[in-house]
Amino acid sequence: MHADGELLGECCACVIALSDLKKRRLTAQSHNILYCTFFYCFLSLIKMPLFINRDQIFAHQVHLLEHKLRSKEERILELETENAILHLRLADCLGKLRRDHAEEAEAEAQKRWQHQRVVQQSTQSALAKLLSEVQILKQDLREVFAVYVNFATELENQSRLLLEQVGQASFALQGHHGNDVHSLQAQMEALERSLQEEKERSRTERERRKILHNTLVELRGNIRVHCRVRPVLPFDDGQGSTLAIGPATTEEVVQAVNDDTVVVNCTRMGNPGLNKMFEFERVHGPEDSQDVVFEEVKPLLTSLLDGYNVCIMAYGQTGSGKTHTMIGSQAEDPSGPQGEARQGVIPKAATELFRLISEKPAESHTVEVSVVEVYNNEVLDLLAKDEDGVAMGAKRDVITTSTGTSEVPLLSYVLVRSSADVMQLISSVLRLRARCPTLVHRDSSRSHLIVTLTVSSKSPNALALARRLQNVKKDMQRKAQKEWWSPRCRRANPMARQSGDERSASSSSSPYHSPSHSPIHSSCPSPRASTTQAPFRTKLQLVDLAGSECVGMSGVTGAALWETSCINRSLSALSDVLGALAEQRPHVPYRNSKLTHLLQDAIGGDAKLLVMLCVSPTQRYMTESLQSLGFGTRARQVQKDTPRRKNIALKLK
Repeated sequence: MHADGELLGECCACVIALSDLKKRRLTAQSHNILYCTFFYCFLSLIKMPLFINRDQIFAHQVHLLEHKLRSKEERILELETENAILHLRLADCLGKLRRDHAEEAEAEAQKRWQHQRVVQQSTQSALAKLLSEVQILKQDLREVFAVYVNFATELENQSRLLLEQVGQASFALQGHHGNDVHSLQAQMEALERSLQEEKERSRTERERRKILHNTLVELRGNIRVHCRVRPVLPFDDGQGSTLAIGPATTEEVVQAVNDDTVVVNCTRMGNPGLNKMFEFERVHGPEDSQDVVFEEVKPLLTSLLDGYNVCIMAYGQTGSGKTHTMIGSQAEDPSGPQGEARQGVIPKAATELFRLISEKPAESHTVEVSVVEVYNNEVLDLLAKDEDGVAMGAKRDVITTSTGTSEVPLLSYVLVRSSADVMQLISSVLRLRARCPTLVHRDSSRSHLIVTLTVSSKSPNALALARRLQNVKKDMQRKAQKEWWSPRCRRANPMARQSGDERSASSSSSPYHSPSHSPIHSSCPSPRASTTQAPFRTKLQLVDLAGSECVGMSGVTGAALWETSCINRSLSALSDVLGALAEQRPHVPYRNSKLTHLLQDAIGGDAKLLVMLCVSPTQRYMTESLQSLGFGTRARQVQKDTPRRKNIALKLK
């Protein structure tokens, strides 16, 4: 009976659960489980006797519901207890938080109050100190004002007394020594006039001395040396270099005293002052423009058309202004007036050369240009082009001809007809020139640039003239030999008393010797011999040398270090050549470097050579400046062969 009651209770519970599931809309799986349970209980009840009490079913349901209600009430009581505990904890935390905030606010207020109190005390003490100082200054001011008033009064009295004494003395001097004063004034005026005359005479003598010195240099064949001192530039402060020691490095120690003297102040820290003086044919100061520099070079271009080879060479340390002197400022527009003023020797020389050629008969002269650079002791032809017509800088060699002159086989020559053509060529090849930035110069040239302008004269009657001159020379020599023993001829022509060797020696000693200038040829009845010039071929070499470098100062490494080594070795070889020529040694080491071998004709030949020394004025580069000035001094001591004209007549067999 008890088991049946339990089955009945389970069945009722399943019915109630099914009704709840319909309300809650659970899943189909939950429905299936409850239906299975219900049918199981129902089948179990079928087997038992059919005497079910309906009250027992409801009593059992009430019992189950009461049990659930008690459990829910217990759970509600637990939650209310927990809620009360949480409310108590929250109230405790809020109280603690309020106390903490109050304590922090009180501490902050106390700290601010103490800080304001300290500031107020310090302000009051400073104010009291200032007030005491103001009182002291007021007292000092009153004392100074009193002294000033007394001093002004005393000064006024003394001035009045001195004026009276001066008036009395001047009155006595005018009364007793008036004549002496007038005589002294006259003597002073005479001395001033004589001083002015002496200054004018000194200037005239200096000009005359310069002319005579240039003539002497012309006759001896010495090398002309000019010096140009550049102005101080922004990079002279040595920023970026480890050798810069302060503002003293930008002090100007190289100064141009006058037109032919430059002085170097060699004073160093801890050593007494020492000035070194150097004299050259011309010295240009920082204020001299490009036009002033070129005016001293211009006469050499006239010599070029007269038949002389000419070489102009710029020498100096890196950053001393060689490229600016020879080429000029490349950033400027060369066509404008400012661009023309900034042009260097090369563009100005090309302009002047074509101006002189324009004064000659038309088509009488042609000009060819060649440009080479000596890079790492290799000669590169910058005008050489590849199969596509692109300039490539081909390597060339330097040889010595049978006549002892240097020559570059396969060198490229370009025919030009104006100075604009020359500068266009040079501008195009300058992009091929080796360059590398250093700590001393941001655009340092790493090679020696040599621009050669070859001038060839044309004479249509040159061959006939050469034959005629040779025939006249033979006739006059026979005539001179016949008249040698004639007493009348010897009395009429004193020059005939000299022997043939003496005549030849005297004629060859003249630097302007030519067949038309000899006494025998002057009697030649040929009027065309003096008006028609034999063809000749002369060269104008314009050299922009790479600058000597101190490796520690320039900071170069790697490939640039090797370039610096080659540059310094070639410049050292150039110095050795000049030293050998100055000492007149039997052997001159031209072949120690491609540079000296290439410039052999200009350095030791019969060309007119001008060396333009470019030096920096600052203390930082004093050692390099002294080396450059010493190089120029050695160059002036070189006595070359007398420059000879290249108007060699055509040789006939």
